[in-house]
Amino acid sequence: MDSKERKAIEINRELDNLAYVLDGAFKVPFVGWRFGFDFILGLIPTVGDFATSLVSFYILVAGVRYGVPKITLLRMALNIAIDYLIGLIPFLGDVLDLFWRSNEMNIRLIKTRAISENAGTTSDYLFVGGIVITLLLMLLGTISLSIWLVYSVVDFLIGLFI
Repeated sequence: MDSKERKAIEINRELDNLAYVLDGAFKVPFVGWRFGFDFILGLIPTVGDFATSLVSFYILVAGVRYGVPKITLLRMALNIAIDYLIGLIPFLGDVLDLFWRSNEMNIRLIKTRAISENAGTTSDYLFVGGIVITLLLMLLGTISLSIWLVYSVVDFLIGLFI
């Protein structure tokens, strides 16, 4: 086995471990449901989902390193966006987040769609850069909206008592 193959195996293990920690590191006794830090951090409104989405971007960029086609990269980005949007729904989103495991889905997409002899091109990295910027704008927009909503509610409540 040459060093390039060995490096690919190490990256695979690293990605598998990252997806496991985010989506399945803990097990609910007797029920068998698995969850990870994506669920735990998602309990922190907006900020937790934002943090885990940033980590999910690493898996998305890994897709480029493995030569995953652009349409698959777009699907991976959609998985991240859905995970983030589901997590924004109070309480219900946290429960649904137990079943929507975007990181594990994205790892499976990399494994099934990777073209080992064709690493990502500059165009692939630019494409993913555009996706990441779009997702970051979405994330920042929801954080801004959350801040505005909290400010509006507090302002309204203060107005009632003054």
